[in-house]
Parts: sequence; C-alpha cells; structure tokens
Amino acid sequence: MNIKKIEAQPTDNKKLRVAAYCRVSTDNDDQRESLETQKAHYEAWIRMHSDWESAGVFYDFGITGTKAEVRDGLQALLYECRIGRIDYVLTKSVSRFSRNTTDCLALVRELLSYNVPIYFEKENLDTGSMETELVLAILSSLAQEESASISNNVKWGNKKRIKSGRYRAGCAPYGYELDSDGGYVIIPEEAEIVRFIFESVVSGTGTHKICKELDRRCVPTRRGGKWSTTTIMGILNNEKYVGDVRYNKTYTDDSFRRHRNKGDSPEVKDHHEAIISREMYATVHDVLEQRLRERSIRREDEKYQRRYAFSSRIICGECGSTFKRQVISSGISWCCKTHLTDKEHCSMKFIHEEAFQSAFVTMLNKLIFTRKILLRPYYNAMRVAGSDENLQRIMSLKESIQKNNDRKYELKKLRVKSIIDAVMYNQELNRIEKQNEEARREIQSLGNIESGLMFRETEKLLHFIEATEMLDVYDEELFTSFVDSIIVYSRNSVGFKLKCGLTLREALCTDTRS
Repeated sequence: MNIKKIEAQPTDNKKLRVAAYCRVSTDNDDQRESLETQKAHYEAWIRMHSDWESAGVFYDFGITGTKAEVRDGLQALLYECRIGRIDYVLTKSVSRFSRNTTDCLALVRELLSYNVPIYFEKENLDTGSMETELVLAILSSLAQEESASISNNVKWGNKKRIKSGRYRAGCAPYGYELDSDGGYVIIPEEAEIVRFIFESVVSGTGTHKICKELDRRCVPTRRGGKWSTTTIMGILNNEKYVGDVRYNKTYTDDSFRRHRNKGDSPEVKDHHEAIISREMYATVHDVLEQRLRERSIRREDEKYQRRYAFSSRIICGECGSTFKRQVISSGISWCCKTHLTDKEHCSMKFIHEEAFQSAFVTMLNKLIFTRKILLRPYYNAMRVAGSDENLQRIMSLKESIQKNNDRKYELKKLRVKSIIDAVMYNQELNRIEKQNEEARREIQSLGNIESGLMFRETEKLLHFIEATEMLDVYDEELFTSFVDSIIVYSRNSVGFKLKCGLTLREALCTDTRS
C-alpha cells in the first residue's frame, strides 16, 4: 500500500484590525456622557468578534462635523489608515462622520484607496460592499442639510434673544468676566491694562512698542502668553470697552467658511459698564486711521494683513526678524526690520525683490528637473513614514489638553457659584492655558506627518511638477501655494522652506544696484 503524506496547509490567523470613530458637537454634560457611551459601545462590539482586534477608538469632543481638518481625532484615524495600521472602521452614522457632502465622499474614497472600508451603523451601510456612491452621497447630503437647518434655527433663536435682550455672551473680553446672569463685570487689574493700551496709542506709541512694554512688565495675556500686535489691535477695535455690544460680527457661508460681516450687525448701546470713554475710543480710532492713510492702506482691503506675497514670509537668518518691504531709488527691495531700527544688532542689508523671484524660479525648475531622484522618493518615504513614539506622545498631549479643558469647565462652575474668587480663578485659568499652549506647540512640532498636512502638500507639489514644463517667469500664485517662508542666510544665499517640509537652498543673483 502506498501512503501519501498530505502536507498541512498554512492558515492565516491574522485578525482584522478594527477602529471606531465617535464625535459629539458640544461640550455640555449630556454630550460628554453620550461620547463615553459611544466609546464603550464600540469597545464592547469589537471584543465580541473573535476575529477582530482593537485598533483604537478615535473621537472628537465639542467639534463641528462640517470641517474635517479641524477634527484632531479624525485626522489621527486617517493617519493610522494611511500607514496601514487599520483594516476596518466603525462609526455611528453618516452625520457623526461628516456633515459635509464633499468631505464625506472624499474621506470615503481616500480610505477605500487604502483598502479600508467604513461601516455606518445607523444606516447599515458598508462602503466596502457598495457598487455605487449614490446612496452615500444622498445620505451625506441629508446630513449636510440637517446641519444647515440646525444652524439656521440657532441663528433665528439668537436673533430673537438679541431683540428681547436675553442673549448671553459665550465669553468675556480681556478686562471683563461674566457673572451668574451672563453680564459683564469689570476686572480692575485687567481694566487698568486696557486703559494703558488706549492711552499709549493716543500719546503716539505704536502697537509693537506697547507689546514690548507689557512683556517687560511681565503682564500676562488672558491665556498667559506674550502680547502681540494682533491682540492689541483686537482690544483697540472692540466696542465692548465703551459699554456697547455688537452681535453677529462674523457669519458662516454655505461652504461652512467663516467671514467677517460687512453688513449691518445688531448693536446694543450702554449694555454694560464701560472701561474706556467714548471720546477716548473715537480719538484712538482717528489715530489708527491716520496711520493707515500714511501707509496707503485701506482697512477694507482683503490684503490688509498681508498685502504682498513676501510679507511676513522672509526671515532673517542672522537675527530671526522678518523682512520689510522698501521702495528705494533702484526699485522694490526687502530689508530686515531689526537692521532698519538698529544696525548694531543685525548687519543684514536689503535685497531686491527680483532676486528672490529669480531664485524661486530656479529652485522650482531644479525640482522639476530632478523630480525622479528627489521629490518622488521623498513622497514615497512619507507614505510609510510614522513614529510610534511621536503618535503616542501626540495622543498623550491631546488627552492632557482635554483634561485641562474639563478642569476649566469645573473652574467656571466654581466661579459662577462664588466658591473661588476672581484672582484665584484667573491664576488657575492662566496656568491651564499656558499648559495647553505648550502642549499645542509640541503637537504642532510632532504632528505634521500625523495630521497629513505635509503629506498632502508633498502630493500637491509632486502632481504640479510632474505635469508642467520648465518655468520662464516668476508666478506669485505658485510661490504662495508651495512656499511657507524664505530664510535669508546672507545676501547671496537663501533657503526656501516649502510647505511639504523640505528646505531647499538657492543662490541669489545680485547686481550692481545692491
């Protein structure tokens, strides 16, 4: 008898790595409980399947569903999918995943490109088994319409409360705090700083010098950080300091983008106790308008904050200051602000604008020419790049921020009940905000890859250079699309810091005019 040996066939016991995504849009107690319930539900669901293993529960708390880019939990989930750590995603419903039709379809398509389907529990919809996107498009469109309807209802309710005088502000500006009825109450020590700022402007002091003086005195901002000209201008332009309140200063369009309201905004005169007199407020604004006229700037101009492509983007490699635009006899040039005010502290002289433009064209042409040996390998490396330690640290920092936000919520309740006084409340609030700001900075330094920003910027740049020929002239739109900043090492050499994460050094062509 012939006996044939049958070899055992190898079996694949690899478990499906399943993640869940949860989201609640407000930070009240009921929603907090709902989030915990969702997390517990999906953790239990994953444990019920012997062929599944948990790849984590990702969540966003108190965040809108209309914009994917502002949801850290969703971005962390997408990052894990991109680097191949997740095989399947569970979520409650289309509306929890995204209330923006365009975002929803784009996210689903992206995850399917990584072979990661999504299961929407409420709709019993699995994107991995769908033959068409029609059903998903309809459902996500309904979710978007529901969000728009809720938004309109909230706006209508706010208008009614404004007319009846029952509208309660969400937060108080620097110099005020909210009492138990939602009214503004002056904080004496902060009010003195507000008066100092207004008086300094009237006496001719610039906003930059005001910032330096406040920092020299070690006066903290509301968040415990250093003062900036933006913060100062925010105070100078806030009508609340004369006792008035203007509502609906901004609005959200149909694409969920926020804009400044240039139409009529409801205003209530003498709403609360003023810190600044109306005469002082008017005088300050006359001074500010005069300064704008002297610099030929119109406040309503859309480029008010950044009128030129190079504004705030050229960094001095010697002192770290930004460059300022100058019109000289030989044309337009850019010069280090520190050098303009104090040549002893920075020796970096002016550079003509054409030199920067020419260097940018040369740099981009080199990228186009060497794309196969530089940008394409860089892009491929980023697809699989990731750091477990970085991701764990990021998640730990986000958890710390969330705990601090919970602590702030508890502090507000204690303050409203007068259990703690204003001094203790502000000290603790400043301490928490300082911790959060430090955590956010660390997340930003660690999280470019995690958030996918650098990857998407690399992909955008690669698509451009693979589809274009060598450039002959400078294109401002290309510069603002791909360049984050220019680092000036010397008058003969600069580095273009690209949004994709690369910094490319390029020589400057100087001429006899320099």
